[in-house]
Amino acid sequence: MTTIVEKHKKLERNVTFLGLAAFAAVTVGGIVEIAPLFWIDNTIEKVDGMRPYTPLEQAGRDIYVREGCYTCHSQMIRPFRDEVERYGHYSLAAESMYDHPFQWGSKRTGPDLARVGNRYSDEWHVQHLKDPRAVVPESIMPTYAHLAEHDLDMGDMTATLRTLYQIGVPYSQDDIAKANDDLKTQADPNADAADLQKRYPKAQARDFDGDPKRLTEMDALVAYLQMMGTLVDVNAPAAQEALAKEKGR
Repeated sequence: MTTIVEKHKKLERNVTFLGLAAFAAVTVGGIVEIAPLFWIDNTIEKVDGMRPYTPLEQAGRDIYVREGCYTCHSQMIRPFRDEVERYGHYSLAAESMYDHPFQWGSKRTGPDLARVGNRYSDEWHVQHLKDPRAVVPESIMPTYAHLAEHDLDMGDMTATLRTLYQIGVPYSQDDIAKANDDLKTQADPNADAADLQKRYPKAQARDFDGDPKRLTEMDALVAYLQMMGTLVDVNAPAAQEALAKEKGR
């Protein structure tokens, strides 16, 4: 034992050897962590229900990022009892597979939003964004009333979807070609959204901000919020199988 301690002291006092030993330890650890990834097809278990965002949802997500909502709201429910009881079933890796960038977060000033979809009405979200303290008196969230005042102008959504397609999001060429029309159709209560909903299952089509005559940034953001956590049935056999495989890793 004394011999081992003496050798360890010599190693600590020799900067060169200590540096080489640390480098070797990090190298071996890195290889053990990274090398297996080259022999598996996918690190994410796909589950039924996951699909790319509709153009309106993607526009809402871009506004969510632009306004810095991610700095106060995470989008990943951890597998702990207190989190599951408060926010709902813990998050699956597949639920973030089309997020660029993902919105997991590491800080919560406000609640986690991974499963906020359909938990509140559109009217609640609109009022909450316009005047947070009107519905949550203790809230310290800033107001976002300007979203209802600004018409939605996201540029050419075909370019946005084409870019996402190039980095792996499985939009079809039909989705890309119809992106600008889909953006308007989803928020128009008088439009026929059958084709949109066929290509984007579970897409919610309606007026979201309470003003059907205009397409606003509020429409887009509420559409995004109402979608979150609603695509995957976490109790379905396929989802449960994915959960089991994630736990086994």
